[in-house]
Amino acid sequence: MKEAMLYERLPEGKVRCGLCAHRCVISDGKKGVCQVRENRGGTLYTLVYGRAITQHVDPVEKKPLLHFYPGSRAYSIATVGCNFRCRWCQNWDISQMVRERHLVSGEEASPEYIVSTAEKSGCHSIAYTYTEPTIFFEYAYDTARLAHEAGLANIYVTNGYMTEEMLETFHPYLDAANVDLKAFRDETYRRYVGARLQPVLDTMKVMKRLGIWLEVTTLVIPDINDDDGELKDAADFVANELGVETPWHISRFFPAYQMNDVPPTPVETLRRAREIGLEAGLRYVYVGNTPGEANTVCHACGHMLIRRSGYRILENHVQSDGRCPNCGTPVAGIGMG
Repeated sequence: MKEAMLYERLPEGKVRCGLCAHRCVISDGKKGVCQVRENRGGTLYTLVYGRAITQHVDPVEKKPLLHFYPGSRAYSIATVGCNFRCRWCQNWDISQMVRERHLVSGEEASPEYIVSTAEKSGCHSIAYTYTEPTIFFEYAYDTARLAHEAGLANIYVTNGYMTEEMLETFHPYLDAANVDLKAFRDETYRRYVGARLQPVLDTMKVMKRLGIWLEVTTLVIPDINDDDGELKDAADFVANELGVETPWHISRFFPAYQMNDVPPTPVETLRRAREIGLEAGLRYVYVGNTPGEANTVCHACGHMLIRRSGYRILENHVQSDGRCPNCGTPVAGIGMG
């Protein structure tokens, strides 16, 4: 139990949470949409502070971040809970644990312990991931501050539904993020996720303004968000609003959670989506969850820069100054050489 940040007290013992775009008004004894922030006597508490449901050492490429210190390792943590209810969630057993099983579980792990263990594991960064890190903001915030003092970077793998106030508070310690752009139609967000599209778009623009390195992922699902027109709209947004240097990951769907009856995304659909991204002017478009589709090439001359197999780097030819060795064009990203 720890008092939450970013909330205001209202009349009649209610509180308004200012952490995510739901901006829940919570009565005494009730919880917000995320199910891990509870009003007790007019004070909002986080129920998951220091309670890690999972801790792993991952390649940063798994986040996925392909232009942020490639080949480095990220100490990845999560708590239970989420402010979305995606029907295709890959980590539903922990993200929906509180909602479905009424259970707040996790192993006690203080911010100090997380940072110390990340250092001992040889990690370059700490990734707040697997579930939605915004809902364990206080835990991530305290950990991130200690991480920066120790020389570690901080990464958010997020649905992008946080408020601008949250980002303004956290951004001095947030180095990179991968935002999951689940669709480019508001009705899809409302029907399948329990949220809205616009706050996610706003979040990504704020991240770019604050100087956070950003990569975007879209899980392409058959008959949900795989229409060429929708994919083009998403690609145009990334190119025009976030910048052509922003990597866009087109990821393959596999049956999961409440959508076990939907087949995997055809690889041809993903390759078509990649072409749509390139036609929109994006310089780095990757096909995820598909072997042999995550190489980085120079957008100017087509020279192979980083060759990968899954999450492993086989070759990295980017010069130490972050440029293509063939034509000298700068390669977008941080720590590329």
